[in-house]
Amino acid sequence: MKQNIVIIGGGIAGLEAAKQIHNLGYQTFLVEKSDHLGGHVASWHRLFPDMIATKPLIKDMISAIKGVTVFLETQVNDVEGVREGYRLSLSNGINITAQAVLVASGFQLFEAQRKEEYGYGIYDHVITNADLEAWMNGNKDQRIPAAPKAIGFVHCVGSRDLKAGNSQCSKVCCMTAIKQAIEMKERFPNAEVYCFYMDLRLFGKKYEDFYINAQRDFGIHFVRGRVSEVSETIDGRLQVKAEDTLIGRPLKVQLDTLVLMSGMCCNPLIQKLAEQARLEIDSDGFLKSRDNITNIIESGREGIFFAGACTGTKTVPETVAEARAAALSIHNYLLQND
Repeated sequence: MKQNIVIIGGGIAGLEAAKQIHNLGYQTFLVEKSDHLGGHVASWHRLFPDMIATKPLIKDMISAIKGVTVFLETQVNDVEGVREGYRLSLSNGINITAQAVLVASGFQLFEAQRKEEYGYGIYDHVITNADLEAWMNGNKDQRIPAAPKAIGFVHCVGSRDLKAGNSQCSKVCCMTAIKQAIEMKERFPNAEVYCFYMDLRLFGKKYEDFYINAQRDFGIHFVRGRVSEVSETIDGRLQVKAEDTLIGRPLKVQLDTLVLMSGMCCNPLIQKLAEQARLEIDSDGFLKSRDNITNIIESGREGIFFAGACTGTKTVPETVAEARAAALSIHNYLLQND
């Protein structure tokens, strides 16, 4: 009889792991709380640094899990340790006894309205990075003018922010802001585009080149300094005040759209899952790995593994790599315990 493996979360980590685990010959179950697969990435337009289209990527990943049993709009109600491994009770009434469990429950975007000084939900033309991606994918949004003259991006909204309870770097916001700034410049070449940042964290392959191209080829303005105030002018535009710390001067610009780069936070469902499976929560609110060096995909409980942003902020390449590593680790674990 094939051994059962349950994957919790149908984002890119869950999809990649499901493909690898199924190809290794295991009976694979993928449990996703929403009505679609692909997670947050499925709603993105293009991915940095190569600017590849997201929809074909997600379509290919979903096509690659044929033979995997997928439960959409389903959550894990309970996890019980049994002699054979773990018994998971699902919200659709199905119970599965699994020899291993992979948690790939992902992240949640910071709620931008919590940073009232930026005016999200208050001023008509303040949006988030997720809102902009939806608009790029064809959703109508009246907050984005037909021909904006000036567009601004605010980095680190809800990240590296002790007052907001999120001290960690979101890791992808800098590059997402640059990517979106380029995309807006491509659509509106005559618009002035500004990025307001604390500092730029461009650690990945081709990331620095991407940033240089944004300045050299697209003329995007990078302003080092926090936005201190956003207000609305009498004609409905946005007035943004900041200090350019590189030149030591205050800056005031008027914009037609302001985009807030909401950072990654821990998925709130993690707390419930952690209680059910007796998993530890780390100081940053994400699931705690065995260690943060060589065993980040292992939990403190035998037979339960992690992949992706359930343990912290991750890029797409990191997430896919972790999913593949987790699949191999599960395979080796089951071989050793067979």
